[in-house]
Amino acid sequence: MQFSAMRWRILTALAATLLLAGVAVGYTVLRAAPAPAAPDTAVTLDGPGLLIRDTATGLLAVQHPDGVRTRSALPCARVYAAGGTGVCLLESPASYQLTVLDRELRQLRAIPLNGVPSRARVSASGRMVSWTVFVTGDSYNGGRFSTRSGILDTRSGTLAGNLEAFTVDGHPPAPDANFWGVSFAADDNRFYATMSADGHRSLVVGDFAARAVRVLKDNVECPSLSPDGTRLAYKKALPDHGWRLTVLRLADLVETPLAETRSVDDQPAWLDDHTVAYGLPHSGSGSDVWTVPADGAGSPNLLARDAESPAPLR
Repeated sequence: MQFSAMRWRILTALAATLLLAGVAVGYTVLRAAPAPAAPDTAVTLDGPGLLIRDTATGLLAVQHPDGVRTRSALPCARVYAAGGTGVCLLESPASYQLTVLDRELRQLRAIPLNGVPSRARVSASGRMVSWTVFVTGDSYNGGRFSTRSGILDTRSGTLAGNLEAFTVDGHPPAPDANFWGVSFAADDNRFYATMSADGHRSLVVGDFAARAVRVLKDNVECPSLSPDGTRLAYKKALPDHGWRLTVLRLADLVETPLAETRSVDDQPAWLDDHTVAYGLPHSGSGSDVWTVPADGAGSPNLLARDAESPAPLR
């Protein structure tokens, strides 16, 4: 599995990994070129604005509707927030950690991660948190990178540390099963994710309480559920090994390719029911956040320079 936007972090963190044992409101007026950062670190998850990872510094940051970007003191490899709950996937030379944050960015819980941070999501209510990491050492995978995904219910404390323990269509998963890119429905129980097994990558819908998933469709990676719950935005693998941003209508599984024709290796985020945001590398380890209409019309627009991992703060 390839995640080109994350590849540089995977390669540089390989040695450390082997040591581990075990804006809907106001986004349209955000400037593409942010103003200088505010001098303090008074960052909160109160909107309006756009939560991002600032790729120039590696810090969790908020870009405000007037274009000003305020950076926190938190170094994160991936960020997301919703419903007053934030997540920061921390990355250091010796360890990785999921940190659950409140509105004031105070730590509520920390979970060690046995792998390189890749994806993060929070349900709309703020109750459910998910993450995906790259790992090594799977015997079925010839020592190449594979993934692990987990889900935490922040209200009850219930933790499902590895979705590979869930049943698939009523049966144990294949020995080579991998899961990544979780996205939650409004009921805080149902979720969507990608599963790779037996040479196929498929969209699955999961039941957290039942510890079960079922397969819906092939060739869907890193799904993201729209705010109205009717569509999924995702990256669709192409024959040339790139990806095309696509929207899937859940009622009839009809696909709509979006106007972004560059290869997007990211889990998109919905700014509202009409607009999808995503990160695209621009040079070295840097990225920019772009948007595109969710109906296949229009054209891509630059939203935030030197940024990735967008999440609207409403």
